[in-house]
Amino acid sequence: MSAEIINMLINLLEYLQVLGHGLVMTLGLTAISLLIGSLLALLCTLALTSSNRLIYFSVKGYITVFTGTPLLVQIFLIYYGPGQFAGLTDSVFWYWLSEPFFCAALALSLNCAAYTTLLFYGALNSINQGQWDSCASLGMSHKQTLSVLMPYALRRALPAYSNEVVLLLKGSSLASTITIMDIMGWAQRLNSQTYDTLVVFSAAGLLYLSLNLVITLSMSRIEKRVLAFEQA
Repeated sequence: MSAEIINMLINLLEYLQVLGHGLVMTLGLTAISLLIGSLLALLCTLALTSSNRLIYFSVKGYITVFTGTPLLVQIFLIYYGPGQFAGLTDSVFWYWLSEPFFCAALALSLNCAAYTTLLFYGALNSINQGQWDSCASLGMSHKQTLSVLMPYALRRALPAYSNEVVLLLKGSSLASTITIMDIMGWAQRLNSQTYDTLVVFSAAGLLYLSLNLVITLSMSRIEKRVLAFEQA
């Protein structure tokens, strides 16, 4: 093994230690966004089953905007946009809207919720019509029917939801563009100090890959338990 490769491996290990400082920020931002996004997606899914056309089309419009525009654009608009309005900069909301972490979490949560709503609603619609008819024949109301079928639909959506968790983790790297010091933020700082671009971003990629492997394996085990009833 050449001295150059050995030197690169030594640098890689050093850079991994530095990038580890951003690990908590990456995981925290992803976890908070996933929690808020999933709860919001649940509410939006229920809203899409509503007979109220105003609610239905409002949610449809929200989904269209957040799935049809890049996540980076959404982060920039939420972080830089409010500062253009004096009414907002003078309000109590400015305390939150001027915080990079809050804006990044808000953008990621709204983006995650839009895509997750599509997953949940798709799973709900995939339920056999016979089950809807069975609930109706028992005299269940719309609310009671959803309380029975929704948990089943959520379990069916779990495999696709696992992919959304991985996408959210990778998407969180864009938060570094608004000064968030996550793994990518530390990588950019390290690169500007060392100009060792290849090794620095290889280390960052290695960390993201490791996290995604852990998430994928964990979600796979959860899927086997939750969907065991279909394999029985």
